[in-house]
Amino acid sequence: MNNLFLLCSFSTFIYLIFKTKKSFHMLQQNWYNEDNRYLKWIFHNRKKVFLHYDLLILILFIFKLFLNNKALIILYSFFYIISSYLFLREVKNEQKKKPLVVTARIKRLSITLSIIYGFVFSYIYFTFNTDYTIGYLVTIGLLIYFNYFVVFCANIINKPIEKQVFYYYKRQAVKRLKNMNNLEVIGITGSYGKTSSKNILSDILNIKYNAFPTPKNFNTTYGLINTINNYLDKFSDIFIAEMGASAKGDIKELCNLVKPKYGILTKIGTAHLESFGSRENIQKGKFELIESLPSDGVAILNKDDEYQVSYKFKNDCKIIWIGIENKDADVIAENITMSNKGMSFDCKFKNDDKRYTFTTRLLGTANIYNILAGIALGYELGISIDELILGVKKVTSVEHRLELKKIGTLNIIDDSYNSNPVGSKMAVEVLGLMPGKKIIV
Repeated sequence: MNNLFLLCSFSTFIYLIFKTKKSFHMLQQNWYNEDNRYLKWIFHNRKKVFLHYDLLILILFIFKLFLNNKALIILYSFFYIISSYLFLREVKNEQKKKPLVVTARIKRLSITLSIIYGFVFSYIYFTFNTDYTIGYLVTIGLLIYFNYFVVFCANIINKPIEKQVFYYYKRQAVKRLKNMNNLEVIGITGSYGKTSSKNILSDILNIKYNAFPTPKNFNTTYGLINTINNYLDKFSDIFIAEMGASAKGDIKELCNLVKPKYGILTKIGTAHLESFGSRENIQKGKFELIESLPSDGVAILNKDDEYQVSYKFKNDCKIIWIGIENKDADVIAENITMSNKGMSFDCKFKNDDKRYTFTTRLLGTANIYNILAGIALGYELGISIDELILGVKKVTSVEHRLELKKIGTLNIIDDSYNSNPVGSKMAVEVLGLMPGKKIIV
């Protein structure tokens, strides 16, 4: 009997660990329930959260009326082994942009959850000491079926601790930036293209300066604090901070942290419309970067974006407009050509009749705008035209974002990261400009 119970305990605990790991992953993906993102995800994904076979296992205790403990344990063990297999198969087939990162916060959450599990099982043991088996099976069934909410409760318990940890590391980050007296900070935001713009700008500026961009898509307050404390090179001349937002005030918080002197606004769209509430709020939220710049700061804006042109922002900093269609911009791209080797275009500066030809391995009109922003800001920072031409030529593709790959005689455009309509439309447009037979996967 004891051996059978150990077998059942092992199979159920393994499944509980699988479920907990999945719950952790979704909590992390949804910013630890900031702005109730995690709860909203649960509500919109009820079929993934409340699995039918978990419910079936939960009600197996009814068989206690017909079976003895030994038979019930065997039945539970069998079902949990099958459930583990089905669950792992579903998880394996899911498309994930980012895996679970086992951070210090996740480790603290694991400790809290272990204490919760230990307390619950201890209570059941002393409450059902005459028949611990049925109490154990029902309890672990409930913990598995409602696991996303158990993890949610653990996250709430840890909030006071996490708040103090956050303030500690924030103070460290602010202190470190203050000690880097000669560091120039550039903020980049927008509904789309932030990461691409950041990487392109970094490649261009590194022709002359030691520019450090935030790694990957570290674009939240936590991400920037982590970057400053653990990644930012103390010998950097320029820090390029990608700034993400899901509500008004998010960008303002990031600006208060890093205090950028320069700002780039890529494009204003409908990303995070639900959390912002309206397109007008998105517009105001993104312009928090521009309105946070000092009076001697410089903002790079897109003259072809009606939501940037129409916004009446409150700042007297220098504005440099870039554009392709609007010829009234300060920095314009003309005569754009595209091939399976990349793109070339002529760049014209306002009040300068000359046209300068740039070539790049990148693809897509969106990347022309990103390159123009890099050229405009690089020129403002004292980089010569010849250096800018060389810098643009050296720009590398961001992985899985209109990334041009060559396999034998095949040219592959990898845009697998993008999941928004604007990005998908751009990928199709790029494909349409390519010679030869075309296949969309």
